[in-house]
Amino acid sequence: MSLKRMWALFMARSLEFIRDRAGFGWNILFPFLLVAAFGIAFGTDAKKQFKAGVFPVTDPKPALETVDIPETLKTDPSVQLVFFKDLDPALEKLRHHKIDILIQSGEDKGSGGVRSTDKTVVRYWVSDASPNGALMEKLVKAAVVPEFFLDGRLHRQAVPGTPVRYIDWLFPGILGMNIMFSAFFGVGYVIVRYRRNGVLKRLKATPVTAFEYLTAQLISRVVVSMTASMVVWAGCHGIFTFQMQGSYLDAAVVFFAGTVCLVSFGLILACRGTNEELTNGIINFICWPMMFLSEVWFSIEGAAGWIKQAAGFLPLTHFLSAARKVINDGATLSQVSEEVMILSVMSLLFLAVGSRLFSWTR
Repeated sequence: MSLKRMWALFMARSLEFIRDRAGFGWNILFPFLLVAAFGIAFGTDAKKQFKAGVFPVTDPKPALETVDIPETLKTDPSVQLVFFKDLDPALEKLRHHKIDILIQSGEDKGSGGVRSTDKTVVRYWVSDASPNGALMEKLVKAAVVPEFFLDGRLHRQAVPGTPVRYIDWLFPGILGMNIMFSAFFGVGYVIVRYRRNGVLKRLKATPVTAFEYLTAQLISRVVVSMTASMVVWAGCHGIFTFQMQGSYLDAAVVFFAGTVCLVSFGLILACRGTNEELTNGIINFICWPMMFLSEVWFSIEGAAGWIKQAAGFLPLTHFLSAARKVINDGATLSQVSEEVMILSVMSLLFLAVGSRLFSWTR
């Protein structure tokens, strides 16, 4: 392995990208325009679809008539019910703003043995930091008969947190999406184009090894993507004043791990093939489902179980989960160590597969 050759390849690819002013400018302008568009469209409003968690419910899709909550909440088209078996995971979703309120269904054996009736909610949890939670609390109170306010049989429990605007929640997703596109098209598509144009065939005749070439491509794209993300972050923060609850250093580690993982995934797409049109189609076929399943635009809490299981296999899912925990919830690096570890293992797996399958000419 020659560091000199790797440095030369790294500089060549980086300068090629920077000198392509249209591509470099669009890589920065595209996420900025998306954030600006959503900021203007939604302002500081939260998501318009309300999600009410209900527990304990053993069946993931119970018949609504068996769920002991007010009828108005069951029939309200703006309220989506999300069912949980246990309290702890439900409270975790509430803290992360994936649901707007949590309601206990059926008999409440706490609080002095108070029992619920057919039209009464006895206990509910709401985050003081959630604008949607305040609106959902009004809906819950409106659904309960007035006399229950007087004798203290309606129990409210607040979950502490920091207010999170929709634009604050969305911003990590936009950055992650931009890094994904940059990784797939900037590595996968470009290397396929090099192979088709004969560039890789000429490199094969040099002392450069496949490992050196792929490593230089990886490092170049990671540096470019991280730099572009910092520029976008600074520009958007100057306009929208994003709230940063965690450490910038922890966020940088998460973004680095996520970027390396996505670029490594892009190397798999580049390991074979000479057809640019086919490669473009494959990249789009992978990118668009990943955007929706990995919660770039909205939470998939309440979706079918198999959808959430499928999302767990996607690197962007763990990337955005860790980023939002640090940025929106103030989590430390140790608290997102599971996501960072998964991203690291995925990176090693993608690199091993990409290196094994890589071909200079086919």
